[in-house]
Amino acid sequence: MKMNVRNVTSPVIMVLIAVAMSLVAGCNALRFAPSEQQKQNAWLHNRTTSVAAEKARAEQTSAELQALTKLSEKQSRAFTAYCGLPKEYPQAESSSEILAQSSWQLADTALAQSVERPDPWQVADSFLEVAIGASALFGGIYGTRAVRFLKDARSKSQALKEIVEGNELYKKQNETQTQAFKAAHESQSTQTRQLVASLKQG
Repeated sequence: MKMNVRNVTSPVIMVLIAVAMSLVAGCNALRFAPSEQQKQNAWLHNRTTSVAAEKARAEQTSAELQALTKLSEKQSRAFTAYCGLPKEYPQAESSSEILAQSSWQLADTALAQSVERPDPWQVADSFLEVAIGASALFGGIYGTRAVRFLKDARSKSQALKEIVEGNELYKKQNETQTQAFKAAHESQSTQTRQLVASLKQG
């Protein structure tokens, strides 16, 4: 059975484009899916704003405070909609339950998790692994060539990672040489500088 070159190269090209885009975009463009704690925190935030709005109304606070708490409750629905509902709901029937120490701990955990980003090197390596697997499925001469090409790309990606990490370590250990080091790299193209900068930020 003859294998069409397009059948093999199309997924390979798509994966390579995805890898390149993820490297250029840096880790800030990538986020983990919301965890159970983040979902619980989003739901609890909505419940907290709802109770605050009810209390502001019941205690006949100023019209401005009532409007702020009502708006806050409405805005909070977006967080729950974005994160999704948790499997287990925190205790939040009353103000005292909402203000329990566990709620504060949940907020701290969710905040810590929300700033985590995937390692762009691991993302790129995963994309390459998927592409290698997909190419191997096609078999034949083109599949073999694609696997060889992708394995070579993965090796080069690893080499680039090691170079960038080595350069950063050298600059930290030799701060007096930092300006000379930067001057030696001034001839780099704009694309190379942007790629290296995004990798360092990762």
